[in-house]
Amino acid sequence: MAAGRESGSGARASLGAVPARAPARTVGIEVAAKARRRRFTAQYKLDLLREIDAAGPGQCGAILRREGLYSSHLVEWRRARDSGALAALAQKRGRKPTVRRDPVAAENDRLRREVAQLQGRLKQAELIIDVQKKVSEILGIPLKTPTFDEGD
Repeated sequence: MAAGRESGSGARASLGAVPARAPARTVGIEVAAKARRRRFTAQYKLDLLREIDAAGPGQCGAILRREGLYSSHLVEWRRARDSGALAALAQKRGRKPTVRRDPVAAENDRLRREVAQLQGRLKQAELIIDVQKKVSEILGIPLKTPTFDEGD
């Protein structure tokens, strides 16, 4: 019986039967060496949202496949459109540009921080001096008070 199976499969092969696994069709798509993130303009997003909103039932998937997009793109773009239309879609993403500051304002801020630090150190020194005075009173040690001349 095993011999019969072998001859049967040989007969099919000679008749030109299609093998169980046909080679996949290759499509002439070039793949970039390094993948790049796609960027969509605000106008493209709005046009696509208008097209999808006007499309009938079942056509949304076809449009997404045609454009190579995912439904999550639509959700994100609709939120942006509803919150501020073209302005929200056109805003650039990423790092915010650095704002050049006025050197006088920067020096003013630095001096304010320095004054605040010095005021804190002064309060701490005054507390230490008060504690030293109280300790000297308890121990009975007389303190010398500095005399200031009016000429100085």
